[in-house]
Amino acid sequence: MSAVIDVHTHMLNDRWLATILEHGGGYTVKELGGQRVIHCDDAPFMTLMDPMFDYAQRIKDMDAAGVDLAIVSLTCPSVYWGGEEISVSTAQMMNDDMAEQQSTYPDRIRFFATIPWQYPEKAIAELERACEKGAVGVFVSASVTGMSLTNPLFTSIWEAIDKRELPVLVHPGAPPGIGEMDMGKYNLAFSVGFMFDTTLAISRMIFDGFFDRFQKLKIIACHAGGALPYLVGRLDTAFDNMPPCREVISEHPSTYCENLYFDSLAYTQEALELCLHVSGSDRLLYGSDYPHNVGDMKGNLARVDALAPDVSAKVRGKNAERLFGL
Repeated sequence: MSAVIDVHTHMLNDRWLATILEHGGGYTVKELGGQRVIHCDDAPFMTLMDPMFDYAQRIKDMDAAGVDLAIVSLTCPSVYWGGEEISVSTAQMMNDDMAEQQSTYPDRIRFFATIPWQYPEKAIAELERACEKGAVGVFVSASVTGMSLTNPLFTSIWEAIDKRELPVLVHPGAPPGIGEMDMGKYNLAFSVGFMFDTTLAISRMIFDGFFDRFQKLKIIACHAGGALPYLVGRLDTAFDNMPPCREVISEHPSTYCENLYFDSLAYTQEALELCLHVSGSDRLLYGSDYPHNVGDMKGNLARVDALAPDVSAKVRGKNAERLFGL
């Protein structure tokens, strides 16, 4: 069978954790259900799992699950905290660490660059440096310190990424308003908030004409696009009936979904099939969300392998090989 390439999988390190606890402001670690959990404004959103800090364990778990290559990334809240000096130095530290791990496991690890988006000049410089060290893509949260990804502040960064034709993993974070909307209860930040953080970010990019301006961009929408596959018909209806939705773009929003890639992290076979209907077989990529406590390399791969054989081969790894030039 074809090789399996995981495009949605994360790693941290002890220095990142120590730095965010010292300089992260509203980010804290608390015990919850016997586990260490990062909280934002007292709302839990990320459980710290031991394999997040252990590449040797990661490789063992990949072997057990049948995953050949992982394109690792930092996860939210990335380095969008602590002020310019801390943000830049933490991004450099993470890229150096991931580049070192890529050298240690050259057949098993690649990485997405971590950059300090809120400081564009420094972000572009770090992007260049990370690419020299072997980064094959860029990580970004669905919003950066409350700013949408279409904010003019980020234009120069997008231009640099577009020029390099790098894949960009758009990943949700703790959504703005997490406290006001009471998402601390029942881990709603994870189960609902994250999904709509991604959905809102990608929908705004579509309506803002983002994909007309940056035609070489390769955006990967995490978690099977959030709610986007379910809502794309609603976006088209809004375009047809609401003039503000046609202020910038002239094509239906569903047309722009052809510019997107989606990972396979859909949790049910039915949801994965819906995502496939929107993405097409050439733009769906295997992703696991390992080593989060909800990450499941084997389960996600089983759902991919339940697709038609020709589609499954693409999703397992052939699409990623083409997208990342592997």
